This record gives sequence, C-alpha cells and structure tokens, in this order.
Amino acid sequence: MTLVDEDQQHQLLTHLDAFEGIKASGGSAANTLIAVAAMGGSSYYTCKVADDDLGHFYLHDLIAAGVDTNMEGKHETGVTGKCVVMVTPDAERTMQTYLGVSSELSVDELHKEYIAASKYCYMEGYLVTSDSAKAANIEARKTAEANDVKTALTFSDPAIVEFFGDALTETIGDGIDLLFSNEKEALAYTQKDNIDDAMDVIKTFSKNFAITLGSDGAVIYDGNTLYEIAANKIQPIDTNGAGDMFAGAFLYGINNGYTFEEAGKLASLGASQVVSKFGPRLAIEDYKKLSA
Repeated sequence: MTLVDEDQQHQLLTHLDAFEGIKASGGSAANTLIAVAAMGGSSYYTCKVADDDLGHFYLHDLIAAGVDTNMEGKHETGVTGKCVVMVTPDAERTMQTYLGVSSELSVDELHKEYIAASKYCYMEGYLVTSDSAKAANIEARKTAEANDVKTALTFSDPAIVEFFGDALTETIGDGIDLLFSNEKEALAYTQKDNIDDAMDVIKTFSKNFAITLGSDGAVIYDGNTLYEIAANKIQPIDTNGAGDMFAGAFLYGINNGYTFEEAGKLASLGASQVVSKFGPRLAIEDYKKLSA
C-alpha cells in the first residue's frame, strides 16, 4: 500500500482504462463491519466522505449492507478518498491510496454513545497515517475503556507496521483486548524472526489475538488456549479483503455465541471465499449463507 496525492492517482488511472475493474465502498474497517452486519450482526461505522459521486456511492453501499454510520446523509466538501487496487495473476494485490477527506477524520466524528453501547470498539491501523485520525482512534479506545467496552485493533498492512509502528504503539496504549494481524505484520511489529516469538510479545499487550498465516491457516488465542485453524484449500484469485473478511466473520462469531475456535473456523471459511473471487467482499446473500 502506497499513499499518493490526487494527481499521482489520476495519472495511474489513465493507464488502467484497458483493464477490467469493479467498484466497491471500502477501507479495511468498512469491509469488516459490512461483513458483521451482512451476516446478521450489528455494526456502526465512523467515516468521512465527500459530496461527490463516490461519496454517495459509498454511503449507499454501507446502508445496503445494514451498517449504521455517523454520516446520517451528510457529506463533506472536498474529494472522497479512493484506493486503486491492482491484482496480479498470483492473486496478490498492490494498492495506491489517495485519502481525500478521510485524512481529516477526527475526534469530532466520534459518536461516543455508540461506542459505549457496543460490545467491541474496532480500530483500523490505516488511520495512524493521519494525525487527526490517529487521535480519533485513541479517543475511541479511551471511550471504550471508560465504558467497559472491549477494544480490537487490526494492523491493516505490513507497510503501516513498518513506517508507523510508533503510532500503532500509541494507539494500543496500555493494551487492547483483541488484535488482528497477518504473519508479516506480526513479525514486523514485534521485530521477531518466527511467529512463536512474535506471539509471546503480542501476549504482553493484547489479551487475545487472531493471526492469519496465508495458506497455513491461522492461530487464535483466547487468553488461555492457542488454537490452530486449518486453511480452506481453494484456488486464490484475489487476496484483497481476505483479512478484513476474517476479522468481520470472527467478530460476528464471538459476539453471537461462537467460541473463539468456532469463530476462527468461520473466519477462515469466509476469508477463503473472498480470496476465491475478484473484489474485496462477498455478495450480501453469500454472507448470510455463512452464518446460516
């Protein structure tokens, strides 16, 4: 993932006209909370989009999935942030992101009463690239802690861990309840050479965690027991959104009667279905089939 300005992104887009693409409202946390809501759970998403075509498209996508939001039909002046995701035949993705008005997300957008009414406050690692958005993450965590709401964080991307590790540490504060990470992110953040040593470090600041290991599945820690979750064998087409789906299905599971191990299996199944198709998410009806 590389951050760019609007001109740089426009320049890239002029070279991609010949390629087939799809459009979806996104952002890591949006994909996750859409999964929670579409599977039958309840989610609320704090965001910032502009009064332009993509901003209206974005909110329509959230509402169609059943996600409540702070926007309430309101739009900012400016340009809605965009992420151009390029997927190569090996199913890996390269992302070029122009943040637009989302870089101005701040504590002013927080509706603390929704945080206080939640079971989990989910924070996106990508927000640490903006000082005001990082402050919003930290304030959200503090609000959750003050109201006995559990906190969850996703590291989001290896580049975020590499270049914004200190900001992630600041976001974590004295500790969180649940961390989502992939193997590369976990190794980079802990500065360890193997996942076992990395998990030992993660246990010092996160009570529970879920670490995805690609084709080797995932490991889930519930505070007492470490569970190895087998991967669902599929032909990968596009890895974009897989981690977001994993987090969404897992959060849905642990908030709807699943054990951590059961939620891990559900999350692995959901992520495999996202990876086996082009695009960052499933169709709404396919989420419902997962949780049926």
